[in-house]
Amino acid sequence: MTLNRPAATPDSENRKQTAVIEKPKEAGGFGETLKTVFYAVIIAFGVRTFAYEPFNIPSGSMIPTLLIGDYLFVSKFSYGYSKHTVAFGLPVFEGRVFDSTPERGDVAVFKLPRDNKTDYIKRVVGLPGDTVQVIGGVLHINGQPVKRERVSDYVTRDALGREVPITQYRETLPNGRTHLIIEETDRGPLDDTPIYRVPEGHVFMMGDNRDNSLDSRVPSQVGYVPLENLVGRAEFIFFSLDEGTRFYELWRWPFDLRFGRLFEGVT
Repeated sequence: MTLNRPAATPDSENRKQTAVIEKPKEAGGFGETLKTVFYAVIIAFGVRTFAYEPFNIPSGSMIPTLLIGDYLFVSKFSYGYSKHTVAFGLPVFEGRVFDSTPERGDVAVFKLPRDNKTDYIKRVVGLPGDTVQVIGGVLHINGQPVKRERVSDYVTRDALGREVPITQYRETLPNGRTHLIIEETDRGPLDDTPIYRVPEGHVFMMGDNRDNSLDSRVPSQVGYVPLENLVGRAEFIFFSLDEGTRFYELWRWPFDLRFGRLFEGVT
């Protein structure tokens, strides 16, 4: 037996058309999400490689310029690009492109030469071809003592919360750049050194906390820093928390945030 299909009526045709028109358009779904994530990763990779990268300060070797708990931006384009400036340390190429020699007085992040992985931050005091020596706590560059002027003491606190004053100087490098340093003593193990002759393609780095800094004065640990190992120049502090406060401890921010250091330039 053959069944007859009921004839279509104008009302039934209208209902079909309406159903097609009102059917919601499907979203891009998982593919669109992947595309968005991919673009975000590319942008982040580009910014971290070619523009700026954030770093935080975990030690006191750069006191009084940088404090434990400071978060700062480092410009990646200041000294050119190498495999050490590429985001995530990918070995994309050898050597250095668009290279520029840093200036004395720059505060720079670099990869520790003995492992090419660990990030260090110190001040550039010696350029390629310079001689560097410390005599009685006074920095000498190319045989000339660097001017240092005693200023008011830097005050910190010990484990019991008591105030501890530390001798502070304003140091002026041969190019006129000035910065503050602290010295607990002028008779420490790194206050009298041999003469260091900075090789071509290298710089000599020192911390501003002169008696508590592992830097180029210790050849077995840091030594001369190849220009290729420079990651970038420290530009400004964008966030700062008291020592011991974790970034994720949001409830402590109102009490431990160092408002006076926010957006302060690194000099």
